[in-house]
Amino acid sequence: MVTPARPAEPSRLTADEFAVLYRHLRSRTAWAAGGRGALTALTPARVLAATREVRTGRTVTLAAPVETQPGPDNPEPAEHRMSGQPEEDTSSGLHFAMDRFAMNVHGDADSHIDALCHVIYDGTLHGGVSASSVTAGGATRLSIEAARDGIVGRGVLLDIPRLRGVPWLEPGDHVTVDDLAAAETAQRLRVTEGDLLFVRVGHRRRRAELGPWHAAHERAGLHPSALEFLADRRVAVLGGDGNNDTAPSSTEGVDFPVHVLAVHAMGLHLLDYLQFEDLVPVCEAEGRWTFLCVIAPLRLPDATGSPVNPIAVL
Repeated sequence: MVTPARPAEPSRLTADEFAVLYRHLRSRTAWAAGGRGALTALTPARVLAATREVRTGRTVTLAAPVETQPGPDNPEPAEHRMSGQPEEDTSSGLHFAMDRFAMNVHGDADSHIDALCHVIYDGTLHGGVSASSVTAGGATRLSIEAARDGIVGRGVLLDIPRLRGVPWLEPGDHVTVDDLAAAETAQRLRVTEGDLLFVRVGHRRRRAELGPWHAAHERAGLHPSALEFLADRRVAVLGGDGNNDTAPSSTEGVDFPVHVLAVHAMGLHLLDYLQFEDLVPVCEAEGRWTFLCVIAPLRLPDATGSPVNPIAVL
């Protein structure tokens, strides 16, 4: 494989430039302004077409294990407690092993999906819904309940470190429109309307090999201008093995510009901190980077997101 030249570093966006990009993307994706956002692109016909991606019947998880130990990127890890009585004598009779979990859904370690109510920007949620719809009791509109029937479609993995010939992108690096288009060409595919797009930056591999770091302050992700590619292709979902946003932010005055553009302007459910290290070798072996993907968030009617375990079926 010939490694393409390293793309020029994308420019930092001023507040005015970001505002223009926001309005532009919101206008281009007006078709996704309803309660399900861009999931409206997942028509029954497209779901049925996606089932034709199944050829070998192999299944692969895109989620990382839930972590219960603190780290620099996970200061509030999930709590796992046994709720039964493990000290009791279980040598005879019927007993049940039981446990309970508590977690910060939107942390920087565990795989999760963001609902359309997750991003509040200038007093509103996606589609102009008032931010007051998110109360102390939960989100009364645009919660993860919008995905209660599951998200099923054609998954597409674009591997940017593979494109650049490196094991991972370094923290602070950006994925650009040109990167996404070049990865399409290198992987001999085309992202199309209704696809579930997954972009690998190698965050999980770097973390596994070098150890956790303060990912809230330094991480690779998409440049805001890369969202033009997603608007062009009318994708239904965006997922990454990092936060999708680069840190430090590439935009003046906005810490999470990709979240604002994807969730708030475009109506995309975002999946953060997935892992693709199990999927990449399977795609390499089969010579394809598309698959049926099944995403099943928990039924949490008023929640801003959910832990998630997407499954690729090849």
